[in-house]
Amino acid sequence: MASRRWTVLAVVGILLALGAGLLAGWWWREAADPAAMLASGDRAAIEKVVHDYILDHPEILPQAMENLQKRENAQALSGISDAVHAPFPGAVLGNPNGKVTLVEFTDFACSFCRQSVAEVEQLIAANPDLRVVVRELPILSPQSADAAKMALAAAEQGKYAAFHNAMYAAGRPAPDTIAAAAQAAGLDMERARKTIADPRVEAELTRNVDFARRLGFNGTPSWVTGDQLLSGAVGKDKLAEAIAEARKG
Repeated sequence: MASRRWTVLAVVGILLALGAGLLAGWWWREAADPAAMLASGDRAAIEKVVHDYILDHPEILPQAMENLQKRENAQALSGISDAVHAPFPGAVLGNPNGKVTLVEFTDFACSFCRQSVAEVEQLIAANPDLRVVVRELPILSPQSADAAKMALAAAEQGKYAAFHNAMYAAGRPAPDTIAAAAQAAGLDMERARKTIADPRVEAELTRNVDFARRLGFNGTPSWVTGDQLLSGAVGKDKLAEAIAEARKG
């Protein structure tokens, strides 16, 4: 009887941790079905206990969803987290030696990214230890790639922030707006053209596309901080919460 009671408690604990619906979508794919070894009467009794408990305590489902999301994020970041957090040399906003890192995947043709510029600046001002690693993800237009390459050329000259802000202020990427942003940032254009022709610049953009795919990002802006993956213009407050959580971690 004690053994049976322990089995019931163990299975109930698993089900409550993940949620009955989540269990069907994750646990059965990842491990053997422990309940399959139980007699049909025992299994029915366990399922009724779980069913009744969830109905009486529906607040556990958001907790289970949060736990599942953390597991999925950790799985997505597994093996690439260090690389995602390592910037193209110079492509950093805020404190380059900051203890807390926010990674932003961005496209200069993205209006939501443009709206996020001021929010990121406010976050930097409020968090002196914040390092913002910007990963250029030019997916919206051919001109996006041209602007992204110029941004990396600016990073190589130590003028990334200046070009980043000037490019977003100039409007959508086009030959004239890219040139205007480069001039505003004070780039050495001959040096910039050499950097843009360097294969490592194209390799960086290809790598960013691969990172985005593996993390499940299909648009910009997208964000990584700590073990959290966020998509879209989530707003300053949500980013601030994620940064605070990452700092605790």
